[in-house]
Amino acid sequence: MDTAIDDDAAAFHEFFERHYAELARLAALLTGEADAADDLAADALVVLWRRWDRVRAADHPVAYARGVVANLARSQIRSAVRERRRVALFWSQRSERVEAPDVPAVLDLREALLRLPFGKRACVVLRHAFDLSEKDTAEALGISVGTVKSQTSRGVAELERLLAQPPAGAAPAPAGERARPGPAPGPDPARILGTPAPPRRARTRTGRGV
Repeated sequence: MDTAIDDDAAAFHEFFERHYAELARLAALLTGEADAADDLAADALVVLWRRWDRVRAADHPVAYARGVVANLARSQIRSAVRERRRVALFWSQRSERVEAPDVPAVLDLREALLRLPFGKRACVVLRHAFDLSEKDTAEALGISVGTVKSQTSRGVAELERLLAQPPAGAAPAPAGERARPGPAPGPDPARILGTPAPPRRARTRTGRGV
């Protein structure tokens, strides 16, 4: 009995060492919260340890783990949305009105990624940031290969549209002056996701970058 427990612990420790950084990066890209990615990945691994018999029996344990991270990320995002709605409702009932800050319309890739619905975002991240096949992405998210294809294609197209938007408040050309060429096409999101940029925020408490 003790030997079996020791074997499980050793196998889980090896899984942790090999895949923790990858799961934390996935969490960061799905939620947009690099500072909280380590915590979400740790929560996922707690779930995996509790289901370790099921994980070890799975055809693709890593795909199972990615699915757990995706589910936790989805739950976290829903909770954050509900909290923002409560805060917005509170402030809407106050008499004071504060002018909204001037937010640029040009978005970098990670900001644009967070504008996508979760399903499209998850497909784009797993296909292009993690270089998974359509089949592996479908298995991780519990959806069909056809859905992965359509969600990825639409997600990338939407990212390209968001990244190609001109800066907010750009002044039109004066009357009589020939209009200047429009903005150059935005960066290729698939290429950028395939080569992650250095983190914009401070490093996490474990020192891992995303």
